[in-house]
Amino acid sequence: MGGPVRVLVVGDAILDCDVTGQVHRVAPDAPVPVVDVERRRERPGGAGLTARLLAGGGAEVRLAAPFGADTAGSRLHDLIGSDGVACLPLATVAATRRVTRVRSVDQSLVRLDECGGALGPDDPVDLAALRAGLEWAGAVVVADYGAGLTRHRKVRELLADWTRRRIVVWDPHPRGGPPVPGVAVATPNRAEVLGFAVHTVARGGPASGGLDRAAEVLRRRWKAAAVAATDGSAGVYVAVGGERTLFVPVSFAVRGDPCGAGDRFAASVATGLARGASTPGAVAEAVTEVAAWLRDGGVGGDRAGAAAGGFDSRRAEQTVVATGGCFDVLHAGHIASLQAARQLGDRLVVLLNSDPSVRRLKGPGRPVHTARDRACVLRSLECVDEVRVFDDDTPEAALRELRPDVWVKGSDYSGGRLPEAELVESWGGRVVLLPFLPGHSTTRILTHTDRRTNREQSA
Repeated sequence: MGGPVRVLVVGDAILDCDVTGQVHRVAPDAPVPVVDVERRRERPGGAGLTARLLAGGGAEVRLAAPFGADTAGSRLHDLIGSDGVACLPLATVAATRRVTRVRSVDQSLVRLDECGGALGPDDPVDLAALRAGLEWAGAVVVADYGAGLTRHRKVRELLADWTRRRIVVWDPHPRGGPPVPGVAVATPNRAEVLGFAVHTVARGGPASGGLDRAAEVLRRRWKAAAVAATDGSAGVYVAVGGERTLFVPVSFAVRGDPCGAGDRFAASVATGLARGASTPGAVAEAVTEVAAWLRDGGVGGDRAGAAAGGFDSRRAEQTVVATGGCFDVLHAGHIASLQAARQLGDRLVVLLNSDPSVRRLKGPGRPVHTARDRACVLRSLECVDEVRVFDDDTPEAALRELRPDVWVKGSDYSGGRLPEAELVESWGGRVVLLPFLPGHSTTRILTHTDRRTNREQSA
């Protein structure tokens, strides 16, 4: 499919506020931690976060949502617009829902919810704006946060009519309306599955491991083409009509607050389907993208957040180590170097040459494995915390963005000054050289394999 995907997000937008700091003491008047606030950042949440994530991934995005008639509503509207998302105000509610999360480093301490105004099932709604958004879009994501929009009768009728003409991915909420019939994929999490399916799943259902059965129950009840029931680090169960429920494993254990993971998952599924992927394929790709996004810091580490002055992927008081290369055919020498690099700090980030970059450096027969596969193998290693793919011939631009504390390279550079050394040292970083494990190289392995193949073919 040529050009960017056009996605309409329909749902409840929230104004999120992240308050972060350090805890060094307990309050004298109560056994509670005292947070010394270091930064405060406002950002779009709820459907606003979904829209933001889609825009950050290269999609053209419009957000159809009610907005509050207050200062917070105006602020939310401006923040969403600054992320390159066009707003389609569907209705005006009395106040904006706000969520404030107080964190110390990566640990959430408390969440404060100000519920704001809700939309009634028969309140005035700009259906013409919603219809225009549906006509424009190639895919639709319904991001329900229980504020009334998905229970609005006219909105539901219009969305149900368009499921026959558009890819609709519905991320439900226990307090919202169920997905309308005909959606391509519904993406409830485990708690939502339990809430929706508890009365129809037999004893021994989701609570004892039957999330696959519950997903199929909901698929039939909702008349959906598929239901992808997410269970955090335990994986995703995909119920697709006429087939057995599929299980998609998750290779990333979530540490800290996974805020926004569900929004990222629904957004990724929608774009995958819009680009022509099958439902299982779109779900598998979404799982990979969510894992990588969480490794980068989630809502705190995405590029939009960093540009707005929020968090970056660096953890407070942690030493970030980076190394780079093609890692085309992973061998014992690579493993030894990666393990040694990880010992130099708290996080190891691998800067991985893209496929075009490898071809320019190694020749037309390389890479043997695609960047996606190479990154997948690297991420499976316990010593690797993050993988970033870059397109240039050198990693300098990627280094400038990451700004690691330590840059690690092989000792073949010891005869001269490393090209990236001046750049790394410009922000106070240092360069460390590691010895190669003798007798191991990708070129040697491939040459040996070619010779063996030629001997076998000539025998």
